[in-house]
Amino acid sequence: MKKIGILFGQENTFPQAFVDRVNAKAPAGIQAEFVKIDEVEQHVAPDYAVIIDRISQDVPFYRAYLKNAALMGTAVINNPFWWSADEKFFNNALAVRLGVPVPKTLLLPSKERPSDTGENSFRNLNMMDWERAFAHIGFPAYMKPHSGGGWKSVYKLHSPDDFFRAYAETGQLVMLFQESVDFTDYFRCYCIGGTEVLIMPYEPRNEPHLRYATEMKTTGEAGEKLLATMKDYVLKLNEGLGYDFNTVEFAVRDGIPLAIDFGNPAPDADINSVGEKNFEWVVEAAANMAIARAQAQQPGQDNLTWGTFVHPHRAAAGTTAFTVAKKPAAPRKPAAKKTVAAKVAAADKPAAKKTAARKAPAARKPASKKPE
Repeated sequence: MKKIGILFGQENTFPQAFVDRVNAKAPAGIQAEFVKIDEVEQHVAPDYAVIIDRISQDVPFYRAYLKNAALMGTAVINNPFWWSADEKFFNNALAVRLGVPVPKTLLLPSKERPSDTGENSFRNLNMMDWERAFAHIGFPAYMKPHSGGGWKSVYKLHSPDDFFRAYAETGQLVMLFQESVDFTDYFRCYCIGGTEVLIMPYEPRNEPHLRYATEMKTTGEAGEKLLATMKDYVLKLNEGLGYDFNTVEFAVRDGIPLAIDFGNPAPDADINSVGEKNFEWVVEAAANMAIARAQAQQPGQDNLTWGTFVHPHRAAAGTTAFTVAKKPAAPRKPAAKKTVAAKVAAADKPAAKKTAARKAPAARKPASKKPE
């Protein structure tokens, strides 16, 4: 029996609906339940082929449990190693590399020095040229943590005075200084399994329960083009980041969708906020993904999804990172011997050289000059 577990905290509607849907449609030999954790010992596998993680971003104990589970072969969604390592500034930089427009953004050193550091800890850091920063980003602007969420410590700024007043309150947080986007349309997009995309009109200025109660303003041919562009961007971002279950937000300015927020290890999936229709889509897509992952899971092997930035060799035309990862035979061949053989073949065979030449630039292409 392969078990699919869901690990969650205060949310109520999605976990039960997910378990019920999996159990209603899974083939014999697969069942879902709420994760049960007793004693956690190093290098001991839990009783789950797949775990949907909805809470470890807030509970370090759960995060450590999931990393051990992943080491033993559990397919953890999302990959607890990767989402623990990424942050919003890097994600923005990767978006630019992938050709996805994002708002102009600067990284700011923390206002207060981190604990146990002194003046000499920052001898490599020059003073910020604030006037140049303000001229580059402009006002209004936003200041927000470079690694955070839930609208915590987010400031809207209208002037340098606003900036310095807010900056003084940020303590040891590393912040982003980002242009404000005057948008005509705004969207939130689910991406599940790296392939399934749901694009939802969204109004972030409304009260939480009314944010999905809005409609797309761009219509006709322009609207169809916008939807196709956003879907393409969503797939690129999730393939690059290696997220199995994620949301991407876009603010549309002058017909161009700018990615605003796209690294969410446990995106909102509550029926009371996303609405019944969107909730049904998420439950169905998540159940299908979990069942497929349970069927493909190989105990004791790496069953995680890694972004193509981490494993660029897994990026093949028309395949997602997971599609390649779920074929266990290839990665389990002796890597060192194959690497040496490949190098020898590349040196001796012109065709191999050409293949390598075609692949290499994709990983080393210089950063795009599209909007930051």
